[in-house]
Amino acid sequence: MFKVALANSYFYPFDEKQWNNQTPFPPLGTIYTASLLRENGYSVSLFDTCLLNNINSVEAFLDDNKPNVFAIYDDGFNYLTKMCLTKMREAAFEMIALAKKRKCKVLVCSSDATDHSEKYLNAGADFIIQGEGEITLKEMVTAIENNEDLYNIKGVVYKNEEGEFITTGKRIVYKQLDDFPMPAWDLINMNAYKSIWKKGGNEFTLNIATTRGCPFKCNWCAKPIYGNRYNSHSPEYIVKHIKFLKETHGVSKFWMCDDIFGLKPNWVQEFNSLLKDQDLKIRYYIQSRADLLLKEDTIDALAESGLTEVWIGAESGSQKILDAMDKGTTIAQIEEATKLLKQKGVKVAFFIQYGYLNETKEDINLTIKMIQDLLPDNIGVSVSYPLPETPFYEKVKEDLKLKANWTDSDDLAMMFKGTFNSKFYKKLQRYTHKIFRKSQGISFLKKIIKSPFSIKKSELRLICLLPYYSITSIIQARQLKRLQNTNA
Repeated sequence: MFKVALANSYFYPFDEKQWNNQTPFPPLGTIYTASLLRENGYSVSLFDTCLLNNINSVEAFLDDNKPNVFAIYDDGFNYLTKMCLTKMREAAFEMIALAKKRKCKVLVCSSDATDHSEKYLNAGADFIIQGEGEITLKEMVTAIENNEDLYNIKGVVYKNEEGEFITTGKRIVYKQLDDFPMPAWDLINMNAYKSIWKKGGNEFTLNIATTRGCPFKCNWCAKPIYGNRYNSHSPEYIVKHIKFLKETHGVSKFWMCDDIFGLKPNWVQEFNSLLKDQDLKIRYYIQSRADLLLKEDTIDALAESGLTEVWIGAESGSQKILDAMDKGTTIAQIEEATKLLKQKGVKVAFFIQYGYLNETKEDINLTIKMIQDLLPDNIGVSVSYPLPETPFYEKVKEDLKLKANWTDSDDLAMMFKGTFNSKFYKKLQRYTHKIFRKSQGISFLKKIIKSPFSIKKSELRLICLLPYYSITSIIQARQLKRLQNTNA
């Protein structure tokens, strides 16, 4: 039987910030591809890199499985793979070289390979699959098996004998998502993932994608896989998937890893009804936009169906910056959505982005004030990262000569000339977290005074840490003031 080996190139241990969270997710996009290939009669093996701290075992994997095709197919549903983290790219290049030594035909499909096809072809890959790749990969594998022409398959980049890079044209994004079989979860070592979540004291959670793509046009956000399209699985497909995972792996908590969850009109309401009909009780968390959450009875339906937390792309407390980003949301919408979600007992978390073009100290202060006033349950703070093929990237690309990528997701280096330098923004990220925790601690202190028996352990801990956060935030505020006077 013709053999295909799949791998991915996101190694959680290479990304210290993410590995320390001890909440790794399997490569969902990779196992979607595996299931489609198996449905079409191919023998598929998986070299799952997510939990590995080196690529040493890939040689034994290749020698044991002897694949005809080795495909590095990254999980396009993991937002971390949109960024090129140099450690991951280097690992991909090493795997390509080892597979080529064993006479495998090597294919790569990832956000980074889509953006930088030439680099991967120069590293030895035979073909780069651009954008959404399941069907393209299936056609490529079939053509390789049957010695057919590979060079007219849409969605592919290759290097010809003259050394020219040839693109075969874009493939149309697939709309009928329910046609895809459920992911090949049996290829995942589920116990290995469970043990890491348990070690971190976290409830084991699996990732599910209900949609592909995002139709909004934030000018810093890249869409190398699905473009500006937005296609959705039916609620029936997703409920069937949830039921399978709950019955097979005992999972009741899920990360809905869509860029935007529940955008399609009435989808969330139907999803809620089907869960009730099936008597499926789950908990899940999502990413969404403040404006979408305010539509119709969306928050009610989300809360009823088991939503526990929403990560909102708040980005900034300055309307000037939101408008410059083409975000399409307002501070008032963020405030209202946060208030309504909290009333329903749903936790709210903010993605915060510093360092956008022309951001001033006043804009930063507005962001910190928004966090203090709205008191989300969690925050994720980063600095603007220029992703290829975005309007933002085009504005700053001339500054990207010395550093064009981060080594890991906690790098936080400014790759273009912003208002302040990298040292300032790294300190600002830590200062924001200190101020956030201090504000939470004060809020919990007021709560314990009013209702002493309702306090939780985690809340009590923050109250105890109030002196620490108060002192360190004062120290870091002074350090920031010194740093803001230089952009060297």
